[in-house]
Amino acid sequence: MSADIATNRKARRDYHILETYECGIELKGTEVKSIREGKANIADAYARIENGQVFLYGCHIQPWQTAGEWFQHGVTRPRRLLLHKNEILKLGEVTSQKGCTLPCLKMYFKGGRVKVQIGVGKGKSHADQRQDLKKKTEMREAQREMARFNRR
Repeated sequence: MSADIATNRKARRDYHILETYECGIELKGTEVKSIREGKANIADAYARIENGQVFLYGCHIQPWQTAGEWFQHGVTRPRRLLLHKNEILKLGEVTSQKGCTLPCLKMYFKGGRVKVQIGVGKGKSHADQRQDLKKKTEMREAQREMARFNRR
């Protein structure tokens, strides 16, 4: 069972998600306590591969209120993601292509540990975004008509 902490709905709107990967995240103790209070935001988070390691940038985790200043963490510091070596190599090949990026899709608890779901994303054009919105609106209208018909 997984309890969602934060989701990045903007990523699914702006990118075609080709693959998803579940990875662990290296955190400090005060960060985990702050996440348990629900003070995490991944709206602008993305992953980048550097020196054979994957780092998460743009993830905002607010400081824990009751910790002293010695134990506080940086709000937007880069956090290392934990993946297998063959997955990192595969992601490195994919992101070397033009237009591919690694947006953070979701942060959640799994077995008492914080996990992050990243996806291999290829940017959508504005026409694609409008087409997706149109398709979603048509599906919503069709469901309303079905519900209205079944109520009679």
